[in-house]
Amino acid sequence: MKGNEAFAEAAIRCGCRYYFGYPITPQNELTEYMSRELHKAGGAFVQAESELAAVNMAYGGAVAGGRVLISSSSPGIALMQEGFSFLASTELPLVILNVSRGGPGVGSIQPGQADYYQATRGGGNGDYHLIVYAPSSIQEAVDMMEKAFSVADEYRNPVMILADGMLGQMMEPVILPEPLKAVDIDDISKAKPWALTGTKEARPHNVIKSLYLKPELLENNLRKLKEKYDKAKEALVEYSKSNLEDADVVFVAYGSTARIVEEAIEILEKDGIKAGLIRPVTLWPFPYAAFDEIDPETKLLISVELSQGQMIDDVKIGSKGRYPVTLSGRTGGILITPSEVAQDAKKALEVIK
Repeated sequence: MKGNEAFAEAAIRCGCRYYFGYPITPQNELTEYMSRELHKAGGAFVQAESELAAVNMAYGGAVAGGRVLISSSSPGIALMQEGFSFLASTELPLVILNVSRGGPGVGSIQPGQADYYQATRGGGNGDYHLIVYAPSSIQEAVDMMEKAFSVADEYRNPVMILADGMLGQMMEPVILPEPLKAVDIDDISKAKPWALTGTKEARPHNVIKSLYLKPELLENNLRKLKEKYDKAKEALVEYSKSNLEDADVVFVAYGSTARIVEEAIEILEKDGIKAGLIRPVTLWPFPYAAFDEIDPETKLLISVELSQGQMIDDVKIGSKGRYPVTLSGRTGGILITPSEVAQDAKKALEVIK
């Protein structure tokens, strides 16, 4: 399946019944697929008049207890940041799919990874976090979908799947999950007792708000959110690793770029250079502990990104000053090649000799 269509089908099979979106390349196939298929599963598709409208419609769907998906690409996601801050503040679950492209501004329609700061640091106001997953294949993204919805529900927090234009547009074999039964509308108040479902059951009124006029009430709410984020840092970190034991150089890469690095490692191995890889699966929380598994004799860490260098800051935090850290990357929608990554590693190793 094409990536965008696989993402959409996986969401439907994972119980998503509400989708709000606005077309933007390179994720339009997802919106088109939802417009054709979601109603067949008893769901509701709405094409909003803008990204701002879409995120606020999603806010409304989440308030009512729905399993909601929203998707866009980089500049569209930028317009949704205020809504993400509101959703985090009011502790509402939402799954966000960002099929990222080049920027800043309108940028290009080719793949990019320059949304790392936006995803992991947040473009909205205040102390909040999105939980962020970064798949490296269409299959991993499909497998990640149910986890994203479950984590969003458990933590009552927005979850972003940060893909990129390459994953959205490429085609790969994929095994789709067995369909899950969506929560019936009459059972939402049992599954999500905090939701605004009316008080026909004679329950007390629920209140969902992000306005706290008394400073101490806002501070108490932020402390509660911090406790949740601290729990996420302990429970949700995911990463994969390879060849860290005696590596001369260790690459750090996420998403589709990690697959390019795997081939670069094979090139270096032929030249007698041992290379390892840390692939963060969660970008927030970031797997800093993975860096404690690197061989103390490793000479260099290289952050490989389709950006001018954003994840590199987290790589430096994880390295704790134990290793030199450098960047290998391309921008403008140009994919870096395995040979370029290998050459960058050789040049950097020569410099530190």
